[in-house]
Amino acid sequence: MLADAADRTEFSISELAREFDVTTRAIRFYEDQGLLAPRRDGQRRIYTPRDRTRLKLTLRGKRLGLTLSEIRELIDLYEPGRDERPQLERFLAVLEAHIGSLERQQADIVAQLSELRGFERKVRKQLRGRRRAAGARD
Repeated sequence: MLADAADRTEFSISELAREFDVTTRAIRFYEDQGLLAPRRDGQRRIYTPRDRTRLKLTLRGKRLGLTLSEIRELIDLYEPGRDERPQLERFLAVLEAHIGSLERQQADIVAQLSELRGFERKVRKQLRGRRRAAGARD
């Protein structure tokens, strides 16, 4: 984190990219998706502490496997000083859906691994049988 990030009122795209170890292209993409809204000074983008926080939350959401639309919805629900309950309830619903999806994927992977291991055993057994048969002919 930038040493004085808490005291700063503006950030450049390259500063945020360095701080969060992302490309400037990724930041521009998040801007295009409506997650960030820097002001412009000519061609220069100027990001606020709010944009910095939104980028941080976006990256956290991506790590959790949330879609950009889910991330945007959750971030947009948050308003400082307002009741957080709706945001937290929606976040819980999103988390539960992702947990369910990952658990289904995990079950599918376990089933596929079991099936693959079964085929692997059969093929190895067939190969051993063919080696024995070839050895008996020699």
